[in-house]
Amino acid sequence: MANYILLSIFLSLILWGCSGEFWGGAGTGALATGGGYEATASRQMHKLRDDFRSGKIDRREYATRKRQIERGSILY
Repeated sequence: MANYILLSIFLSLILWGCSGEFWGGAGTGALATGGGYEATASRQMHKLRDDFRSGKIDRREYATRKRQIERGSILY
């Protein structure tokens, strides 16, 4: 825990001089990237449900792949 506090203090001191334009661009880029990951996770989850309902995969495979998708997503 102490390491995280020291790291955050160090990063805040380094990034203190960055302009508002930088932070606006960084925030927009982070949101766009996160949205892309969530869109991919959503598509994967829909395909997984379709495969399970059509009988292409069994319940065990469904549960395993669902956990993998959930681990990489904020929304699921």
